[in-house]
Amino acid sequence: MGAVVPIDRLLAAQTLWHAGRTAAIAADGEPSGHAAFDALLPQRGWPRRALTELLLPADGVGELALLLPTLARMTQAGGTVALIAPPYVPYAPAWQAAGVDLCALEIIDAAPRDALWAFEQCLRSGACAAVVGWPVQADAPALRRLQVAADSGDCLGFALRDRRHAANPSPAALRVEYAGDTHSAGAWYVRKCRGGHAPAQSFALGAG
Repeated sequence: MGAVVPIDRLLAAQTLWHAGRTAAIAADGEPSGHAAFDALLPQRGWPRRALTELLLPADGVGELALLLPTLARMTQAGGTVALIAPPYVPYAPAWQAAGVDLCALEIIDAAPRDALWAFEQCLRSGACAAVVGWPVQADAPALRRLQVAADSGDCLGFALRDRRHAANPSPAALRVEYAGDTHSAGAWYVRKCRGGHAPAQSFALGAG
C-alpha cells in the first residue's frame, strides 16, 4: 500500500483540481518555431501526444508556414512526418527550402473515406513524429479516435479543416482558427487550448 500523502501537500503542488482553481500545466509543449505564438499557449508550444485543429477559410492562408518550422526540426532530428491526403501535391523545393528533410517526408494519397483510417493508423503507429491530415469527413467520434491515436503513438497530429466546423465541439487539445481571407492580412486565434482559457490575443505570421 502506498504512503498516505497529506491533502495540504497535494493542494500546494497544484496538480489536484478543485473548484475555483486551475491545475498547474507544465510548459512542455513542442515549440512551433514562432515565439509569439508559443507565448499564447499554456504549454508554450504545440500540445504533445495530441491532436491540433487548424480551422481555415480556404487553403493557402499560411497554415503550412505555421507548421513548417516544427516539421523541419522533426525531420532534421530523424523523425518521420506523414502527410495524409493533401489537397495539392506538396512543392518539394519549397519544403526543402524551409528545412524539411524530404527523405523523412511520407505522402499518403487516399480517398476521403480512407483518409481518416490512414490518419489514425499513422498517429497510432509510433513510427511518426508528426502527422498532418486534411480530413474531409470527420465527426466528433472520428476526431476523438484521432486524439486517442496521437496519445497512444506519442505523436503530434494536425488536422487542417474548414473553419465552418468551428461551431462544433471538438475533442482536439488545441483549436486554432485563421480569421481573414486570402486577399487581406489575417491572424490566428486560439479557440480552445488544453490547460487554460483561450487567450484574447491573436498571432500573425511574422510577429515572432
